This record gives sequence, structure tokens and C-alpha cells, in this order.
Amino acid sequence: MKIAIDARSSTLHQGTGIGTYTTNVISELISLNSKDEFTLFCTGKFNKNFDRYNTNIVFSSGRHGGFYEKYYIPNALNKIYADLYHIPQNGIGFDFDTKIPTVVTIHDLIPYIMPETVGKGYLERFLRDMPDIISNSCGILTVSEYSKKDILKFFSFYPEDKIFVTPLAANTNFKPLNKNNCKLYVEKTYKIEDPYILYIGGFSQRKNVLGLIKAFHKVYKDLNKPYKLLLGGPIKDEGEKLFTFVKENNLDDKIIFCGYLEDDILPVLYSGCDAFVYPSFYEGFGLPPLEAMSCKAPVITSCLTSIPEVTGDNAILINPNNISELEAALVKLLNDENLKSILKQKGYLRSLEFNWRKTAKNTLEAYEKLAAN
Repeated sequence: MKIAIDARSSTLHQGTGIGTYTTNVISELISLNSKDEFTLFCTGKFNKNFDRYNTNIVFSSGRHGGFYEKYYIPNALNKIYADLYHIPQNGIGFDFDTKIPTVVTIHDLIPYIMPETVGKGYLERFLRDMPDIISNSCGILTVSEYSKKDILKFFSFYPEDKIFVTPLAANTNFKPLNKNNCKLYVEKTYKIEDPYILYIGGFSQRKNVLGLIKAFHKVYKDLNKPYKLLLGGPIKDEGEKLFTFVKENNLDDKIIFCGYLEDDILPVLYSGCDAFVYPSFYEGFGLPPLEAMSCKAPVITSCLTSIPEVTGDNAILINPNNISELEAALVKLLNDENLKSILKQKGYLRSLEFNWRKTAKNTLEAYEKLAAN
């Protein structure tokens, strides 16, 4: 089978969930599959992991739309007689006139469900193109059963048997590290000697970071130790509003904004924290809780949308719409060393059930079923 994949998100969206997904799925697909031939449309800095005996690399523009997606890529697909073309980034860049069977990965439908949390340009394009993307796809991959239900809810005409759930995974660098060494790194880098609670995941309104800040502020005096709250993510847009809120409420001695964090730093922060808290209102999958569990961090997270599919009962699940539940969970976990120990081990064992090789195998099985039809 000749399989073509739009690999551009590997570089264009590096550091995001879509970029991580694209890189890992392609790397695993081409390493486990010796009988099929892959053509990868790339852009920017070349990923050496993609250069194998069974791959054909084609460089394309990083911009979505215009000549490359309307003419250049379709022409290349026709020349190689591709059996299947996969677009991993929510179908963005789909040429609706193509005759090549095209499968898309729809990670979530957040623009339909929480449009106020999405940038205006992306929102307009997503709402404009998604009906045509769904209608013209020969198959859909998605990352959770919850996202599959959302797709069927908004696009009930689409055949359910052509939607395949391929859960994500944490990268292999997410593993337990020596906690004392990690705390020393945090002390040196952020001048924090106290134990800390960690949040990582950006500052969109749907992440409910304001709720976490308010809950921490409310229960801080009820905790057995002088905890700090570390918030990881680029401080822009909603992040700036949260930064201002913290300053205006004189919380900047207890709440530290870490800014953008490189991928190799995250396991250090996860491994050193006393709790990872992720009270999101909506997730297509919810990768940060899985990364935290992979590093043996006890987790408090949302009971909504896809997150329970990731954590099972191996984390404390709260309703993010009820701030008192989050407050109670913080006190319960942080004041109980035994509970921390139990959740560390349970969460870690749960995390071992997810890996990118399994994701790639599920993806390949979907390709084969779609190609057979």
C-alpha cells in the first residue's frame, strides 16, 4: 500500500499536541511497517527520524492554502499513485477536489463546543471547512471515545464504522526522575525552596486556570506545608490576564508563572511536584495528566469529557464547574502523604497502558480497513 501523510505539523506545530501526535505516529508507523511505502510532505527543519528506506520525502510550503495544497500536493499524490492520504491536523489543508481517498485526524471539536476559547481566524476557518472535511473524508481518526461521540453528535450523517479511536501517549522522556534532584533544579531555576503544585497546559479559558488560582488562594492556609503554585505556559493573551489577576490580588509570592517550557524540562517539573492539577472544562484527550502520571506525579483533574478515559480511577477527579470540589481535593491530597503515594503508583501503572507504538498499530489497522473498502 502506498500511504501519503501531511507531516508538516511535525515542525509547524512543534510543542503542541498536534505536533507531538504527528511526529510520533509517523515515526512509529514507518519503523514498524516494512511492507508499505510512505510519502511524507514535510516543511522546515527536517526530522531525521523520517528518513528511512520505506519513506519518500517531499518538501512543501508550510502555509495552509494556495498553490501547494490546491495543486502541488494533489499533483504529487497522483504521480505516486497513493492509495491513501492522511491529514493529521484536523483536516486543515484538505483538497476537496482530490480523487485520492483521504483520512483525517479530528482531535476535537472545541470550536463548535467552546468557540469563545478559540482564536478568531482559526475559528472561522474551522467552522467554514469542517463540514466539507467530514463529508469528503473516507475515514476519520480521533483520539478518544468522547471526541468520537462529539463528531457523531455534530455530523450524524457520517458512518460510525468509519471513525477509529486511536488514543495518544506520552513521549518516552516522560518517566520518573529523582525527586530531590528535580527539586534542586526548581530551586535553582525558579528560586523556590518550598514544595510546589504544578499546572502545565496553556492558559485558554477552557483550561480553567483561573479556577485553580482561586481554589489555591482559598485553601492555602489549610495546607500542612507552605506550597507554591507553578503555572507553565506562554504568558500571552489569557495568560496576561491571569498574571495581572495574581498581581492585583497580591499572590505573586505564592504563584509563579514559568513561561514557555521546553519538552525536556517537563519531566523534571512533573517528577518534582507534590501534585499536578489540571481542572480543564474540555479536552479531546488530555495529554498533560498522562505525562504527569508517567512521571509518578499524583494528579487532580477534571471528571468531564475525555479525561476519565485517560486517568481511569487513578487520579482524583473533580467537577471543574464546582470550585469547592477543587478546593477539597487540594486539601485532601496535599495533606495526606499516604494518598500521594497511592496515586503516584496507580497513576504510573495506568500510564504504561498508553504508548505511541500502540497508537501507530491502531492507525495502521484503520488504514488497512479503509483501503480495503
